[in-house]
Amino acid sequence: MQDRILALLAFLLLCGFLGVFLWRVPRADLTVLFAVTVAMAGYDFFFYRGGDHH
Repeated sequence: MQDRILALLAFLLLCGFLGVFLWRVPRADLTVLFAVTVAMAGYDFFFYRGGDHH
């Protein structure tokens, strides 16, 4: 359970960092890149089950 909480915290920090960066540097190509990055990280967070630890 602790791994899941830390993963959520890391995901939220990533989204926050990219959001602030995108707010300060609003460019279309960065928006696409950040959207793909958040989508991949979100997929990993929501669908990875961590079978190596059990």
